[in-house]
Amino acid sequence: MKILFCAFFLLTIFFCNAQQSILDSTNKNATIIDKKYNTIDLIKKIAVPVTLITYGVIAQNSKDLRALDVSTKNTINSNLPGYNTKFDNYLQFAPAVSVYALNAFGVKGKNNFRDRTIIFAMSNIISFGLVKPLKFSTKVLRPDGSSDDSFPSGHTATAFGNAEFLRQEYKNVSPWYGILGYAAAITTGTLRVYNNRHWVSDVVAGAGFGILSTKLAYWIYPSIKKHLFKNKNESALVLPYYQNGNMGLVALYQFRN
Repeated sequence: MKILFCAFFLLTIFFCNAQQSILDSTNKNATIIDKKYNTIDLIKKIAVPVTLITYGVIAQNSKDLRALDVSTKNTINSNLPGYNTKFDNYLQFAPAVSVYALNAFGVKGKNNFRDRTIIFAMSNIISFGLVKPLKFSTKVLRPDGSSDDSFPSGHTATAFGNAEFLRQEYKNVSPWYGILGYAAAITTGTLRVYNNRHWVSDVVAGAGFGILSTKLAYWIYPSIKKHLFKNKNESALVLPYYQNGNMGLVALYQFRN
C-alpha cells in the first residue's frame, strides 16, 4: 500500500504535466520566447512544483510522512534485497539529450540553438543554486547511511528539469514528447528510491525543484534576451560545462559588420 501511494504521487506529476502538454499543443501559434507572462500566469505554472517542494519540506518534520519514507524503504529492501542499478545516472539526462537529438534529425523545437541552450543553462544553474545549499544545510541521512546530503534528490531534480525542458520545446509539436520525458524522469526518481539512495520525500521535492527551475528559466529569459541581443548583428552562444567536479559556463560571441 505504501509503495502504491508513492507511485500514485509520482504519477500525479506525470498526468498533470501530460494534461498541460495536451492543452498547450492546441495553441500552435503560442511561442515561448515572445510570450509575456503575468503574475497569475506564473502562479499557475509553478503551482505543481511548489506543492511538491512543500510536501518534501513538511515531510522532514512530519512523523507520518517520515514513517512513509521508512516503511517504503523497508518494503523495498524486503522484496528486493541488495537491488542496485546505475541506469538512473544516465536516464536523468535523456530528456535534455533528446531535445538536441531531435533538432539534429530535423524535428524543430520552439527555440533556436542559442536560445534553448541559454535557457537550459539557466535552468541548471537555478536548480543547482536551490538544491545544493539545501543538501548541505538540512543534513538528511541517506537511506543507505552513506552520507547526510539526501534532501532533496539532485538526480531527480535534474531529470524533471530536463523533462520540463523537453516538454517546453516540443509541446506544440506533440504532447507525447513531454509525456515521454516525464516518464523518464519518474523512472529516474523511482530508481533513486529503489537503489536505497533517497527517501520518497527527497524524490518528490527534487521533482518540484527541477520543474520549478526550468519554468523560471523560461519565464526569465525573454527579459534577458532583450538586453543581451539588442544588436541584431551580434550572436552569442552559452554552453554549460562540467569537468573534474567543477561547473561553469563558456560564452562565445560573434560580431558581424
